[in-house]
Amino acid sequence: MATKKSQRIGIIIILVALVVGTLGSFAIMVLAQQNQSTEAAKQQEATAKYEQAAASYQAAVDKQSAELSDKYYQTLSPYASRVATFDRDAVTELKKDDLVVGDGAEIAGNTPIGVYYIGWNPKGKIFDQSIKEGRLIAPFPFASGIDNGGVIEGWISGLKGMRIGGIRELTIPSDLAYGEQDKGDDIPPNTPLKFVVMAIAAPETIPVPDVLQNLGGLQQ
Repeated sequence: MATKKSQRIGIIIILVALVVGTLGSFAIMVLAQQNQSTEAAKQQEATAKYEQAAASYQAAVDKQSAELSDKYYQTLSPYASRVATFDRDAVTELKKDDLVVGDGAEIAGNTPIGVYYIGWNPKGKIFDQSIKEGRLIAPFPFASGIDNGGVIEGWISGLKGMRIGGIRELTIPSDLAYGEQDKGDDIPPNTPLKFVVMAIAAPETIPVPDVLQNLGGLQQ
């Protein structure tokens, strides 16, 4: 059956629209895939930079920790022999015993220092320490001083007056430790604690690369 000219034109317009629409959809799909590939490449590049920066930073931290361990392990480690049971009921006030008097500056609340330590409970159980597998891990940092270090009051009061390079034994009553907080089996509520603490000059700060800071980064 013959069609009118206007019908033929309408059919042609529809066909053209279908072709254009199909080509347009195909172009959008190709463009989207290209964008995804570009974003994936950028993500891979950013991940590679992050991993490289993280590895370099951690290597620097490990190198510093190893050097400090070589310097101080033999000084601190013999005092691990002081770990023993003690009478929890006899600990009623903070006690400070200088085992080694340091030759450095006297420690105040804002003195930058690093600290190695051995901590144990009345049962003679070490619950935390800087000695791991025959070496020292990185010292606990007080870059802005012990007043801003977020530690128990027994440490804040107990470390003040030490000299850098010194080793001090702290006997800490529960109210200057964790009080009524339950810190697990080794430190139940109202537990007095003992520490051997060695204070050293604050180690050189290893700068965290910008890429680690921007992506959440690592902590020294």
